[in-house]
Amino acid sequence: MGSAIEKGGGLLYRTWESSSSSSSSSAASDEWNPTDTVLFFGLSLVLGIACRHMLRGTRVPYTVALLVIGIGLGSLEYGTSLQLGRIGDGIRLWAHIDPDLLLAVFLPALLFESSFSMEVHQIKRCMMQMLLLAVPGVLISTCCLGCALKLVFPYNWSWTTSLLLGGLLSATDPVAVVALLKDLGASKKLSTIIEGESLMNDGTAIVVYQLFYRMVLGESFTSGAIIKFLTQVSLGAVGIGIAFGIASVLWLGFIFHDTVIEITLTLAVSYVAYFTAQEGAAVSGVLAVMTLGMFYAAVARTAFKGDGQQSLHHFWEMVAYIANTLIFILSGIVIAEGFLNGGNIFHNHGHAWGHLFLLYIFVQLSRFIVVGVLYPFLRYFGYGLDWKEATIVIWSGLRGAVALSLSLSVKRTSDSSIYLSSETGNLFVFLTGGIVFLTLIVNGSTTQFILHLLDMDKLSATKKRILNFTKYEMLNKALEAFGDLGEDEELGPVDWPTVKRYISSLNNLEGSCEHPHGASEADNNLDPTNLKDIRIRLLNGVQAAYWGMLDEGRITQTTANILMQSVDEAIDLASHEPLCDWKGLRSYVHFPDYYKLLQASIFPQKMVTYFTVERLESACYICAAFLRAHRIARRQLHDFIGDSGIASIVIDESDAEGDEARKFLEDVRVTFPQVLRVVKTRQVTYSVLNHLIDYVQNLEKVGLLEEKEMLHLHDAVQTDLKRFLRNPPLVMLPKITDLISVHPLLGALPSIVREPLQRSSKEIMKPRGVPLYKEGSKPNGVWLISNGVVKWTSKSIRSKHSMHPSFTHGSTLGLYELLVGKRCLCDIITDSAVLCFFIESEKILSLLASGPAVEDFLWQESAIFIAKLLLPQVFEKMPMHELRALVAESTFASTRKSKLSKDRNTRRPRGPVTTQTHPNPIAYHGSNTVLLSEHSGYQSSSYRCK
Repeated sequence: MGSAIEKGGGLLYRTWESSSSSSSSSAASDEWNPTDTVLFFGLSLVLGIACRHMLRGTRVPYTVALLVIGIGLGSLEYGTSLQLGRIGDGIRLWAHIDPDLLLAVFLPALLFESSFSMEVHQIKRCMMQMLLLAVPGVLISTCCLGCALKLVFPYNWSWTTSLLLGGLLSATDPVAVVALLKDLGASKKLSTIIEGESLMNDGTAIVVYQLFYRMVLGESFTSGAIIKFLTQVSLGAVGIGIAFGIASVLWLGFIFHDTVIEITLTLAVSYVAYFTAQEGAAVSGVLAVMTLGMFYAAVARTAFKGDGQQSLHHFWEMVAYIANTLIFILSGIVIAEGFLNGGNIFHNHGHAWGHLFLLYIFVQLSRFIVVGVLYPFLRYFGYGLDWKEATIVIWSGLRGAVALSLSLSVKRTSDSSIYLSSETGNLFVFLTGGIVFLTLIVNGSTTQFILHLLDMDKLSATKKRILNFTKYEMLNKALEAFGDLGEDEELGPVDWPTVKRYISSLNNLEGSCEHPHGASEADNNLDPTNLKDIRIRLLNGVQAAYWGMLDEGRITQTTANILMQSVDEAIDLASHEPLCDWKGLRSYVHFPDYYKLLQASIFPQKMVTYFTVERLESACYICAAFLRAHRIARRQLHDFIGDSGIASIVIDESDAEGDEARKFLEDVRVTFPQVLRVVKTRQVTYSVLNHLIDYVQNLEKVGLLEEKEMLHLHDAVQTDLKRFLRNPPLVMLPKITDLISVHPLLGALPSIVREPLQRSSKEIMKPRGVPLYKEGSKPNGVWLISNGVVKWTSKSIRSKHSMHPSFTHGSTLGLYELLVGKRCLCDIITDSAVLCFFIESEKILSLLASGPAVEDFLWQESAIFIAKLLLPQVFEKMPMHELRALVAESTFASTRKSKLSKDRNTRRPRGPVTTQTHPNPIAYHGSNTVLLSEHSGYQSSSYRCK
């Protein structure tokens, strides 16, 4: 492998040496027709189809049967006088394919399919367990098998040669066990651990194989060089996999509704990544493709929608099926050839078969040691691992095509190497082929028995009750269908007993339907397993609703990934906590702390505004989708399970979870309604265009449009959809001049005064939780709130009033403190995203020279802030325009006007007001005169309102 393995020129087949053939007719055949390889390919697929069809529903794993078929074909060709003609020629051509080419053809597809089909959440939770089994586990297994081969077997191999075979045999291929676990409905975590270990294990084992292979061929390594080699090969492969993943996913974003190109891209990138890593960078191609597949599972799964996703799934399932069929039949042929043409092995080592069975025992013991040593860590990390699951992990250590291909590479090298004898190469193939055969036949065939012995193939009582209940519901649906379809005016009545006889799955129902939660509720004792089961079913419904909304265009690909991840995390906690998928979304709805860094002066305000609005859009998508998905799931659960105490508890949990999302959307509706409007506009536009596409396609299906006419209209709508997706409507915030002109403070000022302030005001976007100013600080300007909500807190006022009012659109903050020349009365903190304007204190104080009317108006605006600050129980719920009108009608303005006229000649036109006694603003409430403030540091006067 890599630069260490000698290449065979990239040829599909090598010239067969007649001296190694046991058949005279084969020896006489100097040349074979390369097209015979196609004949073998077709025959293998036909045998695979027949095998899978006949074994469906049986306990025999599909891959085990294929291996036996391959051994049978190889035995007929190599071990008997019967010749298979051109089929035999094809067998010989395929049997002598270059082993490196064999890996390059089949491994990328199989690795990508396996890693891409895994659930990313399961990968995250089980990653440590997979790494433990794949890295230290492979090293432990290599050492154990290498020591056994060196000390027990009479081959007189060097330590490096023994460790080479030990590392080669450490590559597991549990495809038969994984398929069986999925068919039996075993836990996802067990399947993920076994399959994920196999993916990483292949990569690690090949890296270890490369190391010892180079040492066998005469290279020497220090311990530092070994660590450097392993690190470069492993980390380099991971980096290449991620790089190709990022590049291809970005490319995928530019492909619009073309399933053929999307699927072809995934196929191409898996092979290009493998070749680049293996041949170009001399790192592990296996680890590169595995990383690529997991990257796709984490990032690009939602990039394929609707029919495209189904097509992708079916395509890769077919590719994996074809690859496995060819690999296992070919493996059987190679094993048969090794056994039948291994005369020298049996002559020189008369106990070769005994050594093979002894090596099989050591392989199982090494697997037991690996799991046993790592068991404390396997129990601690991820989902944990009990002893039953550990037993299956031990028994699932099957060997497959990777180990066999590596042994063929050793054999090929041994034919022309001074470091490896030809006999050693033959022994490698014989022993590896035998281990592959025994692990598949023994372990693969008996896994289901082991599962049954450990009671791991049985449904829980909760699931059994749900299944029985569902059967009765199915019967009710059948009766409803009979009522609708039982008789029509063309054909008349139907023979219902005959129909029922053909529905054999529902004929064994006895007694009345028992509700799955009836027994536990009758005992007034809620079964935790029932509660967990219903929570998981509702969460699965929520996730299905997310997929539906992704297809409908209600959510983006990024939003879908976030939502589905939250559901996966909530499913893990379903047995311990109430529904908690909102917990995983909360951090995506509220502004994170790093958004506060955007307030630094180095970032342009336009960029700050863009990221803030984008965050609001994403949060609105998340909240709306969360509420809609839970509403759909609650309705479906109620329709399925009916009225039950357990279902009602879960439904109430779901409804309560939505409170925070509903409040957030309501706040956005008040503060930034244009964001919600744009989000809804996008959803409706996408939905309408998709509806038009479906309508046109349906007209073609019913025959009202010809295909050419349908394609013409379809392409026109697709063009509109493409334009919409690439240039969607954006949130358009009003221009600063428009916002300032409608603000109650600046909008009411004369244009000659307002225009200089407009030019000097700064537009600022603040995320939630950012202080505009703090209590006791010196005011340096005035804040004008355009969109959003701010709240106040104060150490000195908190004890007097329990209510803390909020200030919204149209509020003017900091003006009172600036006019009276005192420090800030309280902390003003944003309670949502806030679009505001800042005017420096010098610009505001310069207005005092504009005339008494302007100065009176400034004092009226400051009175509004003081009124809401000091009497929140009176003015909190009063609309701003009513409060402003109330202040304007008070005698406050006239009082200040008379006082200011007396002091006009003694006060400077600029700077804060210098009088020491300031009347506090008053407001009218009912028919009483209300003193607004007795705040310390300020002298109070009482004025009676008109």
